[in-house]
Amino acid sequence: MDLNKYTAQLRENLIAAAALGDEKTQATAAALAAATENSARLVLLAALSELAAEVSATLPDRTVHVSVDGTDAHVDVRKSAAAEEHPSFEEVTGDISRVTLRLVEQIKSRAEEAAAQSGQSLNSWLSTTVQSALRDQMRKGGPGRFTPPTGTTDA
Repeated sequence: MDLNKYTAQLRENLIAAAALGDEKTQATAAALAAATENSARLVLLAALSELAAEVSATLPDRTVHVSVDGTDAHVDVRKSAAAEEHPSFEEVTGDISRVTLRLVEQIKSRAEEAAAQSGQSLNSWLSTTVQSALRDQMRKGGPGRFTPPTGTTDA
């Protein structure tokens, strides 16, 4: 966002208001407008920064930042550090349980191949794969918000 267009508008408004006065008033207004341009830019930046802070406060997982490059103000929306800090799956697990999993032979064979390629047993590979899928689900929907894909059934 180019702040020059806002400071120029302020300068023009000041000069237009001074047009009602005599030549000395008009010259004084033009000099004041030029002298206060940098100050006006800083005031605009302060207002944008305050707005960014207010918007950030209402967004649970984002922060809004304002930066200046010359006369250009840039607004940047970022994920907040707190939003990226999800507990790991390992931190929310408890005791190990046994489960029986029924797979179509072709899928079981492919899973065994994948496990062998990664140097793991089928059990370890399946456990790691389920943990990874749950971690991804937690990132998308948050802890405790697992929604199984459509068309699945309990095993």
